[in-house]
Amino acid sequence: MDRRSRLRRLAGVGTRFLIVGGISTLIEVGAFNLFVYAFGWDLVVAKVGASLVALINAYFGNREWAFRHRDRRGRVAEIVLFLGVNLVCTLLGAGLVWLGAEAVEVLTGHAPGPALVNIVNLGSIAVIVVVRFLLYHYVVFRHAPKAAPSDVSA
Repeated sequence: MDRRSRLRRLAGVGTRFLIVGGISTLIEVGAFNLFVYAFGWDLVVAKVGASLVALINAYFGNREWAFRHRDRRGRVAEIVLFLGVNLVCTLLGAGLVWLGAEAVEVLTGHAPGPALVNIVNLGSIAVIVVVRFLLYHYVVFRHAPKAAPSDVSA
């Protein structure tokens, strides 16, 4: 496969990945608001619950659509890798938000307001989207290694 074909295929996978992520984000925000305002859940519990609901969509959307052309490994192994990647990305995102808020406080001399916090959060989301895509692409939904051509002597 030539370079142009690989880039075109990668762009297609990336686009589908972003669409699944956008839908998962809408599901998470909707579930969070439902849990908090309709059911009266605690904010942290609602955030965890909403994230889990969105994660189900993200797994199936990525497995069955964005990375559908990829080889399949055992479902349990794939889910464990998927959850592990999402745990790492969640921790990385939280760390980036913390680091960004600390940097703003050091630079300005006071705690960041809502606008700066949201800017930092959006920056962390942008970084995490790239990291998550790479980990899905190369770890969770990877291609199986190509078998070496057999040596046939005639």
